[in-house]
Amino acid sequence: MSRLIGRLPKIGIRPVIDGRERGVRESLEVQCMDMAKAAAKLISENLRFPSGEQVECVIADTTIGGVADAAACADKFSREGVEVSITVTPCWCYGTEVMDTDPLMPKAVWGFNGTERPGAVYLAAALAGYSQKGLPAFGIYGKEVQDSGDMSIPKDVEEKLLRFAKAGMAVAQMKGKSYLSIGYSSMGIAGSMVDVNFLQDYFGLRAEFVESVELLRRMDEGIYDKDEFKKALAWTKKNCVEGKDYNSEEAQKSAEVKDQEWEKVIKMTLICKDLMNGNPKLKELGFGEEAKGRNAIMGGFQGQRQWTDYQPNADFTESILNSSFDWNGIRQAYTFATENDCLNAVSMLFGHLLTNKAQLFSDVRTYWSPESVERVTGKKLSGIAENGIIHLINSGSTTLDATAQQSDADGNPTMKPFWDITEEEVQKCLDNTKWPAAIWEYFRGGGFSSQFKTKGSMPMTMCRINLVKGIGPVLQIAEGWSIELPEDVHSVLDERTNPTWPTTWFVPRLTGKGSFKDVYSVMAKWGANHGAISHGHIGADLISLAAMLRIPVNMHNVADEDVFRPSAWSAFGEDLEGADYRACTNYGPIYGFKN
Repeated sequence: MSRLIGRLPKIGIRPVIDGRERGVRESLEVQCMDMAKAAAKLISENLRFPSGEQVECVIADTTIGGVADAAACADKFSREGVEVSITVTPCWCYGTEVMDTDPLMPKAVWGFNGTERPGAVYLAAALAGYSQKGLPAFGIYGKEVQDSGDMSIPKDVEEKLLRFAKAGMAVAQMKGKSYLSIGYSSMGIAGSMVDVNFLQDYFGLRAEFVESVELLRRMDEGIYDKDEFKKALAWTKKNCVEGKDYNSEEAQKSAEVKDQEWEKVIKMTLICKDLMNGNPKLKELGFGEEAKGRNAIMGGFQGQRQWTDYQPNADFTESILNSSFDWNGIRQAYTFATENDCLNAVSMLFGHLLTNKAQLFSDVRTYWSPESVERVTGKKLSGIAENGIIHLINSGSTTLDATAQQSDADGNPTMKPFWDITEEEVQKCLDNTKWPAAIWEYFRGGGFSSQFKTKGSMPMTMCRINLVKGIGPVLQIAEGWSIELPEDVHSVLDERTNPTWPTTWFVPRLTGKGSFKDVYSVMAKWGANHGAISHGHIGADLISLAAMLRIPVNMHNVADEDVFRPSAWSAFGEDLEGADYRACTNYGPIYGFKN
């Protein structure tokens, strides 16, 4: 079940029709409504929320032949909690009379490609109307002509319907929720300086600020579930094995001090969960205000340096929250950013909402050229890594799912939505993770970092939102794969940085031009020190989502034929990326004001 306040959004299906009665409308009623039912069936059978529930579709009570029918449909959608609309038709309709005019609702139109009735003509007229009214809509039209009685959905139409629906649901799920900032800016990282207007204008999110001293208060005053703490402590002692202590002998802490730190980082994890989404157990303890939480769909912890110069770091907290399991069992992963990097949290949230899977948070740390690897290891890179690799590594938020100890039907390493993960796979993830003591020079207050390496050959997509003064937000996307280096090569490269942290070796897919002409260019043009990494190649989904949010994409390696944006974008020029910038500037953020 969703841990967020508010009902789950629904998708509304609008079967529009030629309103002329006495023969025309009557002849089309069944075909038109069957299209709506087919679209609803496709979506409900294929899409789920990250919390596990199926996405629900609501179909208008009648076909929509004019303004009265459109108003009745809009009223039903409002009552039912519809926040995304798909209009379908096999025929000509009266364009502006039957359209959906809600300016905040992502919208698409599927016009049936058949010769008996002009569904394609209506589609073109409707999209022109939406463009003229400043309401961007996605146009869906199959490549192949279908017979009028054929209610199957062609594969190309399926792909666009699902891509639109996933992106639309992501937009709807963010609206009205919160980003929880625990502490504030971290180490001068600009992404940690939470921009409340950006969150509101582009996502409909509120920013909630809690000083990190609140964690100390709750620990000191016992404002956490004591029973859960005992359960978590026992589970952690059994499953979270300390790794090698890389500190000098003088800096190493006693077993007694480490035990105290383990207890503290577990309490930090419980308290961060409670701050995000509340805990009814706290009300039983007499803390009614604290029991309510902040309705946070994502959050971040400041950490360095004020907290970590004094208290254990939040690496354990962040890794466990971002994983699909903890002491309470298998559950939906949280979206929780290290160093309170709000922009990376939003990027992680995109991946989570589009895939339902846990997300990686990493430093985009080092480009290793083939020559550099050979110089320091004596070994040559080969296969897809032959042109160089990028070292993704960070002390904090990378999910334990990224050990890639989960398997698909063919036995390949993968990452799954929580409902598909088995207890055996959870144990493998834990068994392949160690928890070395934090390096004292970095973290004087102590703590423990997850240490593992991601198995190879997984498709992955790295993305990142950056804020650029004068432009606003821009999104970067890089599809590629995890790769597994021979142990002797991995250990040499890993030991040159901080070996207590989790490592993912990443190879982007190259196109031979622009930002993706080589691996070095990808690293050099990445716009920040952090990246959010999702399992799967989801670049096309991210592009559609960004267009809905009016965020231009400044770097991607998705094929042009897979780019799916509102039809109005074609009016801003043939250059796809330039047109994207111009369209996003023209329309401005959904919930904000145009400059």
